[in-house]
Amino acid sequence: MARTGLYAVLAVNAAVVAFFFVQAGFASNALVVIGRFAGLYAALVMAFQLVLVARLPWLDRRIGMDRLTSWHRWTGFALLWTLLAHVVFITYGYAAGTGVGPITSLIDLARTTEGVLRAIVAFFLILVIGAVSARYARRRLAYETWHFIHLYAYVAVVLAFTHQVAIGTTFTSSPAATAYWYGVWAVALGSVFLGRAALPLWRNWRHRFRVSEVVRESENVVSIHITGRDLDKLPSQAGQFFLWRFLTKDRWWQANPFSLSAAPDGRSLRLTAKAAGEGSAALRHLKVGTRVFAEGPYGAFTTLHRRRTESVLIAGGVGVTPIRALLEDIEGHTVVIYRVAVKREAVLYDELRDLAFAKGAELHLVTGPVVPNQLSWRKVRQMVPDIEERDVFLCGPPPMMNSVLETLDHLGVPKEQIHFERFSLAG
Repeated sequence: MARTGLYAVLAVNAAVVAFFFVQAGFASNALVVIGRFAGLYAALVMAFQLVLVARLPWLDRRIGMDRLTSWHRWTGFALLWTLLAHVVFITYGYAAGTGVGPITSLIDLARTTEGVLRAIVAFFLILVIGAVSARYARRRLAYETWHFIHLYAYVAVVLAFTHQVAIGTTFTSSPAATAYWYGVWAVALGSVFLGRAALPLWRNWRHRFRVSEVVRESENVVSIHITGRDLDKLPSQAGQFFLWRFLTKDRWWQANPFSLSAAPDGRSLRLTAKAAGEGSAALRHLKVGTRVFAEGPYGAFTTLHRRRTESVLIAGGVGVTPIRALLEDIEGHTVVIYRVAVKREAVLYDELRDLAFAKGAELHLVTGPVVPNQLSWRKVRQMVPDIEERDVFLCGPPPMMNSVLETLDHLGVPKEQIHFERFSLAG
């Protein structure tokens, strides 16, 4: 329903933009007409992108941050192409009308027309952000560097908005059009302010999170227990995650996404992390009493989306953390499949075993090499003969998840019964 509603809102706004564009009238130059049309849709896509990454609780709980972020990435490509079309068609259109070359035309527009220089700077910023967001560049940049560069998107938004106000013919064509565009930008920027600033600041001021215990689960896995005020008022659910900042002098600027590894009980929160990088490895040295700034809860990997009364929980590696929390919270008969290379890598296995026994769930620990596939459709069918009649919750490393998703498709499990959280946001 949330997805359908989001698509409907976007479609209605696309129609409204087209209506106001036609109402404003067309220029005599066809290239300029196309350029203006592309510019309007670039503005709409830019506003839509802001809503997608605003981290609004209503959207996030129903769609999930990983999917919203993925949509944000793809709409980013749409933004790049519509902006490029806007710049190219406007430039060549005015060049044709003045009899000069396109470069000269663009320079003249920047010198003589209010708002054009700001638009050029905004376009350059979007190009830079698009370049560093490409897979090749993204994999070679530290998250903090990538995130810092991404912050310039807000500068680009402000510059683009002032450009639209200054010379947008459709923006000023009628009071209704002006009110509409002010409304679009107010909703987009207001959503970002609410979800990215106001709500996190309010929750951290209210709950005052602190580290209460640090538990080494194994040589390279640690659990952090968090306490605070009024945690029973925090709307967190099993399967969700937070962006955690531990406020020490060397870590306050780092935000790491870790799932809750135990269902919230209103008194404390727990995360469990594997020392896979410098940031997660440093968690082992946190001191009790360290203040924590937590953004969240985020994620749609919860029982809210269940379609059936019985479930299968499939975990791979440290992706077991939200699975363990879900097992504690979920109702109905449950089968848990935990995939690791060797038994000693089975994080929180003792807890899973005890929980499974207490809830009457079945627990299968699957070990062995990647080849042959230990979770082939035949083996999964043996463990869960009625799997197509159950909801399936899946979390683990991307290769394992892709393989299991293929298996579930082969077994005929309906897509609406498959729920998964990408590993990069879960563990």
